[in-house]
Amino acid sequence: MQQSPNGCLPTQLTIRCAGEDDLGALEWEGEFAHFRRLFLDAYRQARAGKAKIWVALIPVDYLIGQVLVSLSGARPELSDGVTRAYIYGLRVKQEFRNRGVGRTMMHTVEGDLRQAGFRIATLNVALVNTDARRFYERIGYLVVANEPGNWSYLDQFGHRQDVCEPAWRMEKELA
Repeated sequence: MQQSPNGCLPTQLTIRCAGEDDLGALEWEGEFAHFRRLFLDAYRQARAGKAKIWVALIPVDYLIGQVLVSLSGARPELSDGVTRAYIYGLRVKQEFRNRGVGRTMMHTVEGDLRQAGFRIATLNVALVNTDARRFYERIGYLVVANEPGNWSYLDQFGHRQDVCEPAWRMEKELA
């Protein structure tokens, strides 16, 4: 894996919207295979203009980061299709954390949202994930509410998985 010296951003980092060929790589060699259907649904939503999936890659097409964005969802306080977009699923592979990849991905996503006319980016961060909360605060997000964090998804076998992950709802104005 190609890295620049001194723990900085990997050289030749590419951040782009994911294509259908990227769906398998989002599973990170099986670590997130249980989200296979979630990734496929997000991709279908992206094709319908209701979501985006961003990936960070280094040569040769090695995926090291990902972030999903809902532009229009069932909860308008998170994403309403006009002014608010909901960022979720930001992940950076362990060996590339604390090197600016997440910050660069968020900057790219926020710029894209701003250009599309969105004024507020929202996200939820688990109460137990204090490192992530500090990261989001450093890049301008503020806690605006508590979230019960109850959600569900169908795993790769079609079984419903219920999740209870209490979280902070955070927002940032994209001025």
